[in-house]
Amino acid sequence: MIASGMKSVVILGSTGSIGENALRVVDSLPGRFAVTGLAASTNAERVMQQAERYGVRRVALADHEAAAKARSIAPNGVEVLEGEAGMRAMASAPETELVVCAIVGMAALAPVLAAIEAGHDVAIATKEVLVAAGGLVCGLCHENGVNLLPIDSEHSALFQSLQDGGLLPWCARNRCGPKEDLAVERIVRRLILTASGGPFAGRPDVDFETVAVGEALNHPRWRMGPKVTIDSATMMNKGLEILEARWLFDMPADRISVLVHPESIVHSLVEFTDGAQMAQLGYPDMRLPIQYAMTWPERVGNDTLPRLDLALAATLHFSEPDPARFPCLRLAREAAQAGGLVPAAMNAANETAVERFLAGEIKLPRIWEVVERVMGEFGSATGADDLGAIKEADAHARRRAAEFLEGRA
Repeated sequence: MIASGMKSVVILGSTGSIGENALRVVDSLPGRFAVTGLAASTNAERVMQQAERYGVRRVALADHEAAAKARSIAPNGVEVLEGEAGMRAMASAPETELVVCAIVGMAALAPVLAAIEAGHDVAIATKEVLVAAGGLVCGLCHENGVNLLPIDSEHSALFQSLQDGGLLPWCARNRCGPKEDLAVERIVRRLILTASGGPFAGRPDVDFETVAVGEALNHPRWRMGPKVTIDSATMMNKGLEILEARWLFDMPADRISVLVHPESIVHSLVEFTDGAQMAQLGYPDMRLPIQYAMTWPERVGNDTLPRLDLALAATLHFSEPDPARFPCLRLAREAAQAGGLVPAAMNAANETAVERFLAGEIKLPRIWEVVERVMGEFGSATGADDLGAIKEADAHARRRAAEFLEGRA
């Protein structure tokens, strides 16, 4: 039984960095949230610890062996769902008010679609969902009156800054009913995403051919999962964020800029047509954007979050990214321009190549090389609103990426 006034929340990817921080937000705001469901990929032990702590009676494991293990250690009365069907069931549970999606990669698409079709708002941290299926996801949000609330620190900063500029961003309009067109293009000139630059933007002398996995995983500011951290090292994460912002804020990709900002204090900016810029600032701590998404439209006080002291922050640096050293930014813009299934193919090829790099099988530059080769095979601008076509493109791109990487193509 959920206490009156508490928001019921399901957390998908509860054992990862974002999921753990979402639970820290729940802990820091007692009486505000009831955690009613948890889901993870393989970490059965941790998800069961979380279920016991938060009194959750239903969990899901994407991996079948992990689900079997979870059942063997589950306390009495805890139901364990499994596989994609289990993740979808968890995301669409009728008592849910908000689904926090922190699953890595395309594995998040099916449960996100299930949550939207069930009418649940989604706080989303998974870039790949909108990169590969933005048209489909946003169309369903509109049809079902569902808001899509950004968790990424950069998109949260844009979300906050646009509202402070008097605009209700597209991603949060869907529960409001018909609204007058706010003519965003007459008010906003561009969106500016900031990038830490990862471990290599400040090292122009680094030879990418010799970069070890450990070096690429050594992010100077953020503690993230391995896939996201490698994307930061190649700056593909910023390319994915361009495509994500294009859908969240209904803004053409050619009006979304990137600035390297190694201190990660300014989390992104909105430039308005009168020349004014608005930004959201804060120390690099994911609890703040997670809390903002979970409590929106309220802004809730929380003394456990760090307070920014600009005097201590001292000098802040900004620079343009080097497109020659980080070709993934160019590839993402090309994918945005091509549209159709090209973004899905780009994302699938990148996921495949990153897995091989993390396994020590390829060198870092092979990631963007194989992404470009796979993208070149997808020239069609159709199919982006069709789930079957998106899945087929994703699977085909993964096969082709593996063939290129193995020298079979």
